[in-house]
Amino acid sequence: MIDNASIESLKNSIDIVDVIGNYVELKKAGANYKANCPFHGEKTPSFVVSPSKQIYHCFGCGVGGDSIKFVMELEKLSYPEAIEKLASMYNFSLNYTKGSSDYSDAKRVLETIQTWYTKNLEQHDVAKKYLQQRGISQSSIERFGIGYVPEGNSVIQFLNSALLPLPKAVEAGVIAQAEGGRYYARLVERITFPIYSPGGAAVGFGGRTITDHPAKYINSPQTKLFNKSRLLYGYHLAKESIYKNKKLIVCEGYLDVVMFHQAGFTEAVATLGTALTAEHLPLLRKGDPQVILAYDGDKAGVAAALKAAQMLSHSGFDGGVVLFPDGQDPADLISKGESLKVAELLRSSKPLIPFVLEQIISAYDLHDPRAKEAAFGALKQFLSGLSQIIKDAYIPMAATLLGVSPALFGSQTQPSRARESFTQQHEDPEQLRILKTLYEKPELIDMVLDVTDMKLFARYEALFSLLLQGETEHPQLMRLSIDESIGIMDEEELRQSLLMQLEKYYADRLKQIMKDPSCSYEKKAYYRNKIHKDVIPRLRRGEFVSFESNL
Repeated sequence: MIDNASIESLKNSIDIVDVIGNYVELKKAGANYKANCPFHGEKTPSFVVSPSKQIYHCFGCGVGGDSIKFVMELEKLSYPEAIEKLASMYNFSLNYTKGSSDYSDAKRVLETIQTWYTKNLEQHDVAKKYLQQRGISQSSIERFGIGYVPEGNSVIQFLNSALLPLPKAVEAGVIAQAEGGRYYARLVERITFPIYSPGGAAVGFGGRTITDHPAKYINSPQTKLFNKSRLLYGYHLAKESIYKNKKLIVCEGYLDVVMFHQAGFTEAVATLGTALTAEHLPLLRKGDPQVILAYDGDKAGVAAALKAAQMLSHSGFDGGVVLFPDGQDPADLISKGESLKVAELLRSSKPLIPFVLEQIISAYDLHDPRAKEAAFGALKQFLSGLSQIIKDAYIPMAATLLGVSPALFGSQTQPSRARESFTQQHEDPEQLRILKTLYEKPELIDMVLDVTDMKLFARYEALFSLLLQGETEHPQLMRLSIDESIGIMDEEELRQSLLMQLEKYYADRLKQIMKDPSCSYEKKAYYRNKIHKDVIPRLRRGEFVSFESNL
C-alpha cells in the first residue's frame, strides 16, 4: 500500500501541464492551456488545463480532475496504478506501508540491469572498439549510459544472482518467456542504449548488434513503462537546451543523438526505430521550440522527412529540414571532425512548408498535363490542412512551383468557430460570477445564505447545492472554476451583486404574481405595494431584506 504522505509529495512535485502535455498537444490560451479533448472526438478545442488550479476540464464532454485522475482515465488504470505510473514517469520514489508494486519492481530491474550492462562494456573490447571507431568519446559513453549485453544465459544468471524475480524482469521487458516456460534474454550480444522517460526514469533499452545480426537495432517491447511511440531518445538530456534555445533537432538514430550532443548540439533527440507520429507531438510541443528534422539524404530519409514535415506543418509547428548529403549521416560527419559543416547545414535548413511543396512537385512530370493536374491536387490537399493565414501566405509559392495562377487554389474559407463560453450560451453571467466567487472564496457562503436561499439561484440550483455540499471536484464546478470569461468578485462587489440580483428577483416575481389568474386582486395589490414601496427601495439603499422565497 502506498504511503499517503508519499502520494501528497508526488502531487506537489508534478505539474499538470507537464503531465497532460506528455499525452496531448497543449497550446497556451491566456492563463490556461487548451487542446482537443482526448476523451471524445472534436475539431474545436474545448479541453482546458489550469496550471494555477492544477486541474483539467473539458467543456464538451464534462470530464475533469487532477493529474492522477487524467492518467487513470486515459490509461484505464486504478488509482494506485496511476500514482505508480506518474512516479515512474518522473523518477519519483514512492514509499509503501506494506510490500511493493509492479512499477517499483520493474524500475528496480531496469536500474539494476543497466548498471550491469555498463560494467559489461568495460570488459568487452570488441564493443568498445566499435564505439571508438564511430568516434564516441568515453565521456559520451558515460553520459548516455551506453553498455553491452553478452549472450543470453549470462542475463538469466545475473538476474538470479541479483535476486531479481524473472517474472518481474519479463514485465520490465528485459527477458521473455517461451511457450514451454523457458526464459530468454531479449537483447543478446548488443551494445545497449538505455531509454529514459522525459523525467529521467529508465523505461527500456535499445540494442545495436555487433555480430552482423539481420536486425541491426532492437528495442524493448511495449510495457507498462515503455511506449516507444511517446518517447524520444535523449530527451531527458536535451530538454534543458530545448527550453533554453527554443530549438529541437530530430534525427534518426541513437548514435546520431550521441554524436550531436558530443559536438555541442545538445538539443538533439531521436525516435525509437519508428517514424515521427502524432503521438510524439505533445513531447515535441513542450517549450515551443523550432523543430529541425535532420535526416539522411537517401530515398528512405527523404520520404521520412516529407511525412514528418507534413505532419508538423499541419500541427502548426515552425522549423525546417536538413538532408545530409552523399549517403552520410550526422554521426559520420561529426566523427570526421566536420562539426562546422553540420552547424552550417542546420543553419541553412529548408523551412517545413517550402520543403513539402518542393518535394510534392518533384514527384510529378509537370510537362504532362495529367501529372500536373495530379500535382495540383496533392498541393491543394496539403495546403488545406494549414491555417487560413499560413495557407494564403504559401499559395503564391505553390502556384509558382506548379506554373499556374494562384486563383486556381480557390477562395478563402471561413475560420472555424471558437468554443462558446458560458456567457455565449445565453447564461446569466452575473449569477455565474457569484457562484464562481463562492467556489473560490467559500468563507463568503454564509454571508450569501444570510440574505437569500436556493430559490434565488433557481437556474443554477444544482451548482449552488454542490457548493453548499463542498463538492469542489465535481466536473460542473471545475468547469465553472476554469472558465476565464467568468470573473471573481471581492466581498463588496459580491454584496452589490447580490443586491442587484435580489431586486431583479422581486421584480420578476411581481410580474409572475400579476399574471397569475388564481391570485386575488387583494393579494396582487398587497404584493405590488410591498415590493414597490418597501422591498426595492430598501435594496436600492444597500439594505438587505429578509428573503421571502414563498413570495
